[in-house]
Amino acid sequence: MNFAVVGAGAWGTAFALHLARLGRNVVLAPRRREHAAALSALHENTDYLPGVTLGPELRIEPELPGALEAADVIFLACPAQALRDTCGRIRAALPTGRGPVRMVSLAKGLELGTHLRPSEVMAAAVPGSLVGGLSGPTNAAEIARGLPAAMVLATAEAEFHAGEVQAAISSTTLRVYTSDDLAGLEFGGALKNIYAIAAGCAEGLGLGDNARAALLTRALTEMVRVGAALGARPETFYGLSGFGDLVATCHGGWSRNREFGQLIGEGASAAELIASRKTVVEGYKTTKSFAGLCDAKGIDAPILREVYAVLFAGLRPADALARLMTRGLKQESIAAAPG
Repeated sequence: MNFAVVGAGAWGTAFALHLARLGRNVVLAPRRREHAAALSALHENTDYLPGVTLGPELRIEPELPGALEAADVIFLACPAQALRDTCGRIRAALPTGRGPVRMVSLAKGLELGTHLRPSEVMAAAVPGSLVGGLSGPTNAAEIARGLPAAMVLATAEAEFHAGEVQAAISSTTLRVYTSDDLAGLEFGGALKNIYAIAAGCAEGLGLGDNARAALLTRALTEMVRVGAALGARPETFYGLSGFGDLVATCHGGWSRNREFGQLIGEGASAAELIASRKTVVEGYKTTKSFAGLCDAKGIDAPILREVYAVLFAGLRPADALARLMTRGLKQESIAAAPG
């Protein structure tokens, strides 16, 4: 089985290295020609994954047609807001007359304006493609080093043959499960970034372990409620792509979303932080997209709503906390656990 990974940020590079270690035929296709040249010359992704050697078994391809010509599965490792443009380039680069291509998103977000999940963007931008998503608690640096991890590969299409791809990408250090709840997998991956920003704000405010534990617990309940209202299965959010990713992203020192929230909690401006960053904080724009979606659908999501107010309406994190703590008192509501 031949693989192409489109996008050479930290996660795309790490996942391509994982496949190369397995002995798979894999091509890494950076977005920019100059970035491809630098990776080939230095054998290291100094911008996004410094300190990790790119061995000769990993082919770097600056031209997208060359990267895709033999690919059985294409992994898209680009930010959610760049996915439609990337899919357009992929569609133009695919060989004429080839059958349906299998495409797997590694992105975790919702498209602004349309509120579409990554797989929905892919299906619309590359008609006839077979789409899926791969998600879970995975820090790129740890995957690149070969440390143990587990993920979920989800698709709603039997023709995708998820078990075949699962077997090809699993190893003794990366265990991959399958699921047919693609919506649940993608909603979980997007929502956890929003709650990681909230967790970072709590840390920046110095609220302590009690507050962080309460926030994480209520965030999971909210995640399940929002996802289920949007058509996903509740039990999916208790798995790797939901609770697992939520825990990792809210607590990991490597988490961009948690760090971003922490700086805001300490007094920094969200807009100024975004303007000065080289790497993408997916939760920032995803918060805006999800807030619009929840408003349109009439879904109650208090934590998400307060994060949106902090990021886009100038609300101080301390005031957001006060609004959450002084909401009407009620009996604890726990999202239904799987049977």
